[in-house]
Amino acid sequence: MEKITLNLEGLGCANCAAKIESRAKNISGIDNVVLDFSRSKLTFENKDSNVDLTIDEIKNIVKSLEPDVVVSLRSEGKPEQKNITNAAMHSHQTMARGIGHNQKNLIRLIISLVLFTVGILGKNMPYVEFVALAMAYILSGHKVLYKSFRNILRGDIFDENFLMSIATFGAIAIGEYPEAVAVMIFYEIGEYFQDLAVNRSKHAISSLLDIRPDEASVLRGNFWMNVSPEEVQIDEIIMVKPGERVPLDGIIVEGGSNLDTSALTGESIPEYFALGDAVLSGSVVVNGIIKLKVTSVYAESTVARILALVENATSNKAPTENFITKFARYYTPIVVFFAIGLVVIPSFIFGFDTFDTWLYRGLIFLVISCPCALVVSVPLGFFSGIGNASKNGILIKGSNYLEALSHVDTIVFDKTGTLTEGAFEVYQTHLPDEQVDNNTLIKLATLAEYHSNHPVAKSIIQFSNHQVNLDDIIALEEVSGKGVIVKSKMGLIIAGNKSLMHDQSIIIPEILSPYTHIYIALDGKYIGAFDIRDKVKKDAHETIKRLKTLGYRVLMLTGDRKEAAHAVATSLDIDTVYSELLPEDKYEKVISLIHDGANVAFVGDGINDAPVLASANIGISMGAIGSDAAIEASDVVLMTDEPSKIPQAIQISKITKKIVTQNIVFALGTKLLIMALGTVGLSSMWMAIFADVGVTLIAVLNSTRVLRYKPKPL
Repeated sequence: MEKITLNLEGLGCANCAAKIESRAKNISGIDNVVLDFSRSKLTFENKDSNVDLTIDEIKNIVKSLEPDVVVSLRSEGKPEQKNITNAAMHSHQTMARGIGHNQKNLIRLIISLVLFTVGILGKNMPYVEFVALAMAYILSGHKVLYKSFRNILRGDIFDENFLMSIATFGAIAIGEYPEAVAVMIFYEIGEYFQDLAVNRSKHAISSLLDIRPDEASVLRGNFWMNVSPEEVQIDEIIMVKPGERVPLDGIIVEGGSNLDTSALTGESIPEYFALGDAVLSGSVVVNGIIKLKVTSVYAESTVARILALVENATSNKAPTENFITKFARYYTPIVVFFAIGLVVIPSFIFGFDTFDTWLYRGLIFLVISCPCALVVSVPLGFFSGIGNASKNGILIKGSNYLEALSHVDTIVFDKTGTLTEGAFEVYQTHLPDEQVDNNTLIKLATLAEYHSNHPVAKSIIQFSNHQVNLDDIIALEEVSGKGVIVKSKMGLIIAGNKSLMHDQSIIIPEILSPYTHIYIALDGKYIGAFDIRDKVKKDAHETIKRLKTLGYRVLMLTGDRKEAAHAVATSLDIDTVYSELLPEDKYEKVISLIHDGANVAFVGDGINDAPVLASANIGISMGAIGSDAAIEASDVVLMTDEPSKIPQAIQISKITKKIVTQNIVFALGTKLLIMALGTVGLSSMWMAIFADVGVTLIAVLNSTRVLRYKPKPL
């Protein structure tokens, strides 16, 4: 199915956004309709409909609810440079129009407040009071009245504009002129500040994800040309200057610089990259000019993959979000009918001479019945959490996964490439007696392994500080899967595993350690051995310690040998470890844990981890060295190889869930309290206005706290 994305420029009403999404879902021939209010975009999958007709139908829905919103198709093709320039100019023009619109609204509201003040002060002069209040009401509320009239004609009765209109008409009918004007003015003031807060929040979230360069400086012929990153091909040379963002993945072929990779990895300290180093797109050059040979086209680059993950994140809504969306559909009608009942029933019971009293109390319910505080703040809170996580090098594919992460109680780790580097290192040496010193053992091993490309051989060379004289090597034979036999000026050196030693009839001792052993013999006599282990990541121990301190159950599943697996588990203080597992065995272990009631997060990196990553409650993959299959199957992607990102991701998920819950409790609690007080005559329309727009504003500002939250480092 084809996925279509529409921009909804100027969408500022969250309640209207929910209605647009609801109505668009009823269009035949399309599926998976999602409106992301935080980013003002609507996506849907086209099954068997005419795309142009479907877009026209969506435009009509948007126009009926929000006439000022401009709907446009988001291009997924390769934009030419002039299109990028035009887009930038259009963005500036839109921003300028927005600023001008806000200024006009502010002036209108200030004049309304002045007229309202004049009306209040002129209460002893009926003519002045009436004219001033009437002008204030019309000036502040004409848009609300127009929208409510238009919506009535379209059958959309339960709309906040209609509710405000009815509430103020009712206040006028019972002679509460100042309160009628006050409700309209302060409703509009609240909407004004709410729009400001929401737009600033949207901008703050978008700026976290603003890692896409608009241009790439590419060498073609003998000239440097500025083109769109999409136009650059593999193996072309690009140049990036200080302060610029790297547009495509590549390898440095000239120059060197410190690079700020914070937008990708969350690492705040710039790192120096030199000739031959691989550089990820989205990094910022701090100093020096670098030239790169491009290694991937833009669509497959790091920055494109990150943006695609974040763009699609809002398609997966959290259960709390879905609940609020459904709740909002029923909340307003229920409150409205309750308001009608509050006016009619007591008037019959206590007599119609009390009608004005009960009408006033019913009007309070109408003012308070709009669910904007919930509809705005909940999705904004979740997307702020996703934005914060991406800033810290953690890509979460949806608010449902962000919320699910806060419920995890069991974390299962793969070993190789997850808790370990996936690279070998020498752990220690073994000497049979004092006749051979450690220095001689290392020198012989270095001479034997010098020409080998095997990872174990490279770990020994890295461990050694000996210089090799190539003239000392006379002949070399590599025995596949076993080791090497080297004829040298020091004698015949044999370096390899137990099998090679047995083939050469060399007697070796039994070494009781869980690591891989490389034995060294000289002229047919065993002289020592090396313990080779998979290098444990530097932050792995602190990560496990932090998780266990926080109360999480930690396990390790690996396909590695039992001895090696238990050695790593012991060094990291992991109590439960399962070794020598096939991919299907890992899958069955995780499924078993879930069936036993555990909320499981599985952390892995390899292609063989893809099934278990997909089956866990939350799958977390290593993004830097992880395979594409693992990243695709996982729900959370760590842009570095650091397991320490996991406690950070959990912290972000918990603070997001906490703030979203605060907003729900605060909004509903305040509204219910004002309703209860209004029922017994202890609240006024002023309080109802606060419970509507005031609570919304506070909830939006509270949601933005997620953006400023900094997870505690290990």
